Amino acid sequence: MTENSRGRRGRPANEALGQTIVDTAGELFAELGFQATTLDKVAQRAKISKLSIYKHFENKEALFGAAFAVRCQQLIPQALFEGVDGSAEDQLMAVGSSMLRTLLRPDVRNVEAIVMADTPNQKSLSKLHYEAGPAHIVAQIETLLRQLHAKAVLNVPDPLRSARLFAALFKGSDLLIIARFDEARAEDDDEIESYCRSAVAMFIAAHGRNEHAGG
Repeated sequence: MTENSRGRRGRPANEALGQTIVDTAGELFAELGFQATTLDKVAQRAKISKLSIYKHFENKEALFGAAFAVRCQQLIPQALFEGVDGSAEDQLMAVGSSMLRTLLRPDVRNVEAIVMADTPNQKSLSKLHYEAGPAHIVAQIETLLRQLHAKAVLNVPDPLRSARLFAALFKGSDLLIIARFDEARAEDDDEIESYCRSAVAMFIAAHGRNEHAGG
């Protein structure tokens, strides 16, 4: 009955079904990996027909991209990238520590492992992974850096390049390697805080205002 009433309204039922498909696929990709997850398995677990999946997604890669994009949105709080209160250091610390903690999460590391392990589809999956994760994050950091530059808090003449460098400071943290064999140390608050503070200090030192610049 609920199905019928929602169906009559059309779009809400469609959106709900699309969300169910994405959520179910996300669970299976995390559990089984890209190769072992099939659209049949997604349909079976979601208790729908495979045809319903094809009405929303062209193929398994498109479904993986959607599931990964949703996972990124769930794990990366958007508000942090809309500018938080406080000094430039406070805002960059909020963004940096959020990013590093996200990268350290087992479910995020699992998605990266899925992409890297799937040799036949690695190029296309890597592209989906990049667009849903790193490219989205860099764009958000770029927005924040533009704001800080406009307020003359920092000197950031090329916000995109600086955003990529800022992201690299966290993506390149040795804590991500340490997490593979010593999770307790990698997830220690003091370790994360210390790393983030050093990375942010280095970034700010490279983007300090040039008070005596000519105009």
